[in-house]
Amino acid sequence: MEDNTVLSLDGLCVGYGKKQVVSDISFSIKAGETVCLIGPNGAGKSTILKTIAKMIPPVSGKAVLLGRDIRHIKETELARNVSCMFPQVPDTLYLTCSDIVENGRYPYTGMFGRLSGSDRDKVNESMEATGVTELAGRYFHTLSDGQKQRVMFARAICQEPKLLLLDEPASFLDIRYKLELLELIRKFSKERGTAVLFSMHEITLAGRTSDRMIAIKNGKVDSMGRPEDMLDPGHIEELYDLKKGSLKDGMLNGIF
Repeated sequence: MEDNTVLSLDGLCVGYGKKQVVSDISFSIKAGETVCLIGPNGAGKSTILKTIAKMIPPVSGKAVLLGRDIRHIKETELARNVSCMFPQVPDTLYLTCSDIVENGRYPYTGMFGRLSGSDRDKVNESMEATGVTELAGRYFHTLSDGQKQRVMFARAICQEPKLLLLDEPASFLDIRYKLELLELIRKFSKERGTAVLFSMHEITLAGRTSDRMIAIKNGKVDSMGRPEDMLDPGHIEELYDLKKGSLKDGMLNGIF
């Protein structure tokens, strides 16, 4: 039986320097699977994502991408397989939306950074898939938050990754844009067989997008499972240190 595992974490410990934030992380993600990290603020969800993206080194343990330890994968090769979408937006004062999306092709363009006709086709396809084609000539900094998130997602998928890492991708968006973006993420994962690992505070919305959810608390993986099990009110009360019985019927949707 073919193994379609994209990412495997084996006893991974993440942190800064020798300070551990989350220890002994072990789970794997398969092609076409969408997994969400949940848990209290400061639990270490972003640190896990940054470690997998090689933005910070692991304290110990391994993160294995497509069968290889990420520590031994060169940056260019990593960029062809892993695409990231983090809250920090670079200085884009003089960049159009088309310029932003084109950045997703640079791992493939060689030392001169020239886009081929095939690269431009990928840019156009990505912008069309995310509904931002009409924004191509607009300066990125003039867009609304919802439009910016869709353009950044177009850039991420233009990279044609095997693994997509998203840190709070729907932050600061109104409900319409949150739902639209989450639907795009799930559709992209299923249609292209891309593994997706993301974090999100609005856990009931995340549950609609995820195949599995992984809860991080007190420096470790607290629990993992299907959204319908992980979003049990009793479990959420325990995970977020809420008073027992405080989440009555229907309250979970209103709060999270």
